[in-house]
Amino acid sequence: MELDLRDLRYFETIAELQHIGKAAELLHRSQPALTNCLRRLEEACNTALVERHGRGIRLTQAGVALLRWAQKVRVDTQEARREVGAIGQGLSGHIKLGVVPSAARFLLPTAVRQLWKEAPDITLRTVVSLTDTLGPLLHAGEIEFMVVTESHMDEGLESEVLYEDHYVVAASSRHELLRGQPTMKDLANYRWALQAPGLPTRDWLDRAFDRHHLPRPRVQVETTTVLMLPILIEQTGLLTFVSRQYLKERLDEPLKEIQFKETTMPRKLVVMRRKGAYISPAGQRLIDLLRNTSTSTDDAAI
Repeated sequence: MELDLRDLRYFETIAELQHIGKAAELLHRSQPALTNCLRRLEEACNTALVERHGRGIRLTQAGVALLRWAQKVRVDTQEARREVGAIGQGLSGHIKLGVVPSAARFLLPTAVRQLWKEAPDITLRTVVSLTDTLGPLLHAGEIEFMVVTESHMDEGLESEVLYEDHYVVAASSRHELLRGQPTMKDLANYRWALQAPGLPTRDWLDRAFDRHHLPRPRVQVETTTVLMLPILIEQTGLLTFVSRQYLKERLDEPLKEIQFKETTMPRKLVVMRRKGAYISPAGQRLIDLLRNTSTSTDDAAI
């Protein structure tokens, strides 16, 4: 007995809500219809997929496995429709991408401007966030690709380097550390505005202090992106850790690099996608333009 695509879609909703009655309301189907859906899937798989749990249900181990495959089938089906529909349409359509804040600021605007010169009717849905938020969206097929800082890559993904940069310590251009010849030990005497622990740049900076047997930075402001805090940093004397490219681009903002080799972190921006996933012609063209933009940015920085 073959698995039915509609049954798999219904199964996803049942698994998400863990309740047949609630799933029936959301799907506008009767409870007996969804019960029959589960029965057909269990007969096709020759095993139980759910079990009673309180007033609802929960997935068995086999149900968890089927849910993973059901999600993959849904994403693959959607991409098949998009690919077939895109044939003959040329450079058009809708692009869904995720991007970290620094790339959204430095790379995306120029690339999109060029894209719209070539194909003004293309529409975009961008999710600007950090890698740990964008990754699940990519796996679920809610975005086509993401532009993020290179880090450990999940199985089933592939990446291409777009741009290489450095993260550096920065502060107000009037900060006392910019006078004289401070040492790295002096950095430990000040408070910081940094991203949360567990994020690549924060962990790298913490380990840099560990390697020199110094206390880790005392964080007074913890944020998802320090790019939103230049005025606060300038007016409070806090130290921060930002892209060197950010300091070069934002000449109107009075932040300046405090140069230490020990606190200069190489960073790569990559475009990441699911292995073998379909990328629309419009999406592929945007990736090409992001690559060209990053090359131009590199050349301008030399």
